[in-house]
Amino acid sequence: MKTIILTGGGTAGHVTPNLALLPSLKEAGYNIRYIGSYNGIERKLIENAGIPYDGISSGKLRRYFDLKNFTDPARVIKGYFEACKLLKKYKPDIVFSKGGFVAVPVVLAAKHCHIPTIIHESDMTPGLANKLCIPSAKKVCCNFPETLKYLPDDKAVLTGSPIRAELLKGDRLSGLQYTNLSAAKPIILVIGGSLGSVKVNNAVRSILPKLLETFQVIHICGKGNVDESLIGTPGYVQYEYVDSPLKHLFAAADLMVSRAGANSICEILALRKPNVLIPLSAAASRGDQILNAKSFANQGFSTVLEEESVTDSSLYEAIVSTYENRRQFVEAMESSHLNNAVDTIMKLINEYSAG
Repeated sequence: MKTIILTGGGTAGHVTPNLALLPSLKEAGYNIRYIGSYNGIERKLIENAGIPYDGISSGKLRRYFDLKNFTDPARVIKGYFEACKLLKKYKPDIVFSKGGFVAVPVVLAAKHCHIPTIIHESDMTPGLANKLCIPSAKKVCCNFPETLKYLPDDKAVLTGSPIRAELLKGDRLSGLQYTNLSAAKPIILVIGGSLGSVKVNNAVRSILPKLLETFQVIHICGKGNVDESLIGTPGYVQYEYVDSPLKHLFAAADLMVSRAGANSICEILALRKPNVLIPLSAAASRGDQILNAKSFANQGFSTVLEEESVTDSSLYEAIVSTYENRRQFVEAMESSHLNNAVDTIMKLINEYSAG
């Protein structure tokens, strides 16, 4: 039996594509293990999926001054030696990395142990962690056509992002029953990212009375962000977080309003949902969501509203216009070639694990 070690962590976005690969890896007969940080978000997600998990020391490598810059390199070095020890113990045939700083020592250790590694870059431009890993990788998978120019020609593979197959198995009627909404009015699904987004939440709520004249709204607003004054508003339901029923809410939605994290928008693409993207501003990030959103707009998949441009009127007009022109967005998404990421990545894993 072949063994694969998966790695990646720091955010849910560095874990969910790995989770999406699990059914195909199991079907192909792989023994699967995971290496992540001691207490990162990845630990709970992976252990909940029933995959054996090993934690290693990890530190963040920053481009800006921080006192932790003096201590974190030691944590990374410690993680490297811990990863070497684990790789020698489990003798995997291949390592698949989804990125994040915990992946760096694992990928470097895999190269030292002569174990082939495939890495996946979700965003338009590689983050620092993946930049450090690329020289040690056999192949680098990516989501966007524009990313290819940032990667070595002999390593780059345009795959899209692995999507959890269960998300494509939602049932509209189950979604309506879960939310107690009606089939008589179109439904907007608002998702502000895994932690919610105060900016998106406030923008949607400020135009809620106007929206509810035409639409119903399912609002996944993030932990601690439920507005109790709006509980019971006809046509509006809000949740801090939705787990397994999420596939049914996707199925019930006629349009989505979302941040522009790479995994989120790839799920929207796979689901063929007309959408309005409000990327996280460059002031609050390295600007990757803005680039992600622009790529989707250029491909005809999305309407994009930059965070600084969000007003009551601009958001309302973007939603109405996108809904009125929903057919052209769906047609553009249907013509995309980035909907078989799991199959494409599995072919690479099988090829390189064969030696």
